[in-house]
Amino acid sequence: MPNPPPPPHAEEHAEGSSAEVALGAAGVARRAVGPEESSAASRAWWDADADDYQAEHGAFLGDDDFVWCPERLREADAHLLGDLTGARVLEVGCGAASCSRWLAGTGARVVGLDLSAGMLRHARDADARTGATVPLVQADAGAIPLRDGSVDAAFSAFGAVPFVADPGAVMREVARVLRPGGPWVFAVNHPMRWMFPDDPGPDGLTVSQSYFDRTPYAEVDDDGRAVYVEHHRTLGDRVADVVRAGLVLERLVEPEWPDDLDAVWGQWSPLRGRLFPGTAIFCCRRPA
Repeated sequence: MPNPPPPPHAEEHAEGSSAEVALGAAGVARRAVGPEESSAASRAWWDADADDYQAEHGAFLGDDDFVWCPERLREADAHLLGDLTGARVLEVGCGAASCSRWLAGTGARVVGLDLSAGMLRHARDADARTGATVPLVQADAGAIPLRDGSVDAAFSAFGAVPFVADPGAVMREVARVLRPGGPWVFAVNHPMRWMFPDDPGPDGLTVSQSYFDRTPYAEVDDDGRAVYVEHHRTLGDRVADVVRAGLVLERLVEPEWPDDLDAVWGQWSPLRGRLFPGTAIFCCRRPA
């Protein structure tokens, strides 16, 4: 059986990257990956890859800018979360917390959560550069260490959700910590992208894998231990996870590629972006 095509983030860690070298990535496995192994792999990967990731994408993301996706959709323009002045907000998978820092500048009280100490170190560095400090929590998105109903809103811009074995647990945890009526907005790679090779050029326009194949993409070391994992869910799976958590899906946003954007981010490119969506943003809410 041929290897599965790399997922939407795989090109960001091409062979020989510092994370692959540090963790001994030796190949790709096509097998199930449970929650514990997936969480351990993600923690180790993003700790090892944090410096490279920020060096490559930090300028695009900024220290205090809220960019939802590689299509450069900004919260300042889209207003997907609404007015959060004075609200307590949770960012799930905050990375260097640029989105949280921007929201704090609008008057929100934001807490950033991430599994990776390496990424949170970059968040502290950005705090020092900007003078704006965001409270940070190192934790798994499937076990959020906050009280029930303790936040007014929650969001995630490509953080955590694509990398967990049980995204339904993340939805349930977010629903638990949200106050009634609170929004939950999360951006992930568009599910249809799983069908295509991780190539921003013409070779990335041909379907090479079934949309319905939910086998995780896993890079493994010589002992078969997963060092990087990304999990595919169909559009229907994502909606089902939201509904089963007791949340309401109000809107699905599929950002179009801007005419003036020439940048390539992994498999995102002007060529592919003008033909089919690369990002899906789920705008949900806990019922009042």
